[in-house]
Amino acid sequence: MFSLTQGLRRALQTRRTGPSTAFAPRRRTWAQTADRVARVAGALGALGVKRGDRVAILALNSDRYFELMYAIPWIGAVMVPINTRLAAPEIEYILGDSGSVALFIDGTMAHHLTALEGRMASVREVVWLDDISGPEGMLHYEDLTAYDPEEDVGASTDDLAGLFYTGGTTGRSKGVMLTHTNLVVNAMNAVAGMGFDGDTAYIHSGAMFHLADGASTFGVTLAGGRHAFVPRFEPLEVLEVIAREKITHAQFVPTMINMLVNHPRFGEFDISTLKLILYGASPMPEGVLRKAIEVMPHVGMIHGYGMTEAAPIVTLLPARYTTLAGPYAGRLKSCGLAALTCEVKVVDARRKEVPYGTAGELAIRGPNIMKGYWNKPDETAAVLDDGWYYSGDGATMDKEGFVYIVDRLKDMIISGGENVYSAEVENAISLMPGVAEVAVIGVPDERWGERVHAIIVPKRGAELTADSVLEFCRSRIAGYKCPRSVDFRDTPLPLSGAGKVLKRELREPYWKGYTKAVN
Repeated sequence: MFSLTQGLRRALQTRRTGPSTAFAPRRRTWAQTADRVARVAGALGALGVKRGDRVAILALNSDRYFELMYAIPWIGAVMVPINTRLAAPEIEYILGDSGSVALFIDGTMAHHLTALEGRMASVREVVWLDDISGPEGMLHYEDLTAYDPEEDVGASTDDLAGLFYTGGTTGRSKGVMLTHTNLVVNAMNAVAGMGFDGDTAYIHSGAMFHLADGASTFGVTLAGGRHAFVPRFEPLEVLEVIAREKITHAQFVPTMINMLVNHPRFGEFDISTLKLILYGASPMPEGVLRKAIEVMPHVGMIHGYGMTEAAPIVTLLPARYTTLAGPYAGRLKSCGLAALTCEVKVVDARRKEVPYGTAGELAIRGPNIMKGYWNKPDETAAVLDDGWYYSGDGATMDKEGFVYIVDRLKDMIISGGENVYSAEVENAISLMPGVAEVAVIGVPDERWGERVHAIIVPKRGAELTADSVLEFCRSRIAGYKCPRSVDFRDTPLPLSGAGKVLKRELREPYWKGYTKAVN
């Protein structure tokens, strides 16, 4: 039996008076954190939140966000962390699709409340998560901590623990259903792969709505370590917190590492306690790695690969392979070996395993694989088969089990660590007056790995500009999904015999000189 809250109970039992969280001036022990979690759970119950109900969180990182990630499953409810970079229509869809009955929101996200007014039919209670004054009459999070503590209801195993929304190939986000088993097993993979223990101090600088951070949220707690938080990634603040809180472990995308090691004040901070960085979303550029090794020679770097559907860890590349010299240097382009509880294979179009070194689709099996997509049985059936999840990522595997991602079979772009599905962007642009045809592809970008690029065929007589396309998109989809570059053409987009746009043909000129079709 696996229960997400068991990790919190273990931390309480083994580290009762030890530090649990640090956020700005606030410091708490595991005894204090566990008590607050039980009280917030009691308050949720008093507000009518029942077992199986969905509770949404729209906020930046904080210790309160962390407490909610345990208080919600404590009463058997389901957490719905929402990407803070989404536009109001996207947030409205997630709240409606999930049927969330409560929403926790902070000051940075409060501007959405005006746009969402009258559009949150299922939401019965909105709770203010911030220290600054909230809207008049709105319940404050700290009010919830005054309620009587609730006993843990014992949600576990196949019970739903969270709905984590990811982009969709049809233009609509999909709610990935993750159970208690999924998240706990993934936490164990993180503990084993990253070496978390009672002396671990982890900084939450990546967004807590992302499962890339969530793996460490639950893993560090399970090990009885401690958590430090910054609201969002800001290089200077991250360096200050690493030094002040004596951080040992962190998780960054390569773009963040680049910003840290090249910050003009980097050398002012004592980061000697930092032992390990997990990086992911894209391979480590050689220039960034050289700089990181130069200024942080004592820090090991592990490359992680995964996806929301796998809760998320699939493979990990041990730190000794993140090097440019010596016997291990040749593995740098790999995303690693299967995580402790994962089984991976590469298959052909008929889902038959291919020989080592042959490109195909990466399939994953293990107790960390999702239950399915919320209310989307057809899309679930398309990717889950006989216990295997078919990822849509093109890959090869060598004889030693090292996995290399070489392409994306699904129409997805990864830019600066965020997944962008082309269909979502195309749907938005297609609504713009003057657009006859549009295709969205990923093209190489030195800073972001890949950038969102739109190719548009205007209607006859229409006057479109890249700036006008971007402005139109910003009101409908998250900023990171909007195209960073636009090409206009006066000939129709190339089509296959079945009438589908030939994306590979459109991508080819941008990827000349690259050994693989992802960056």
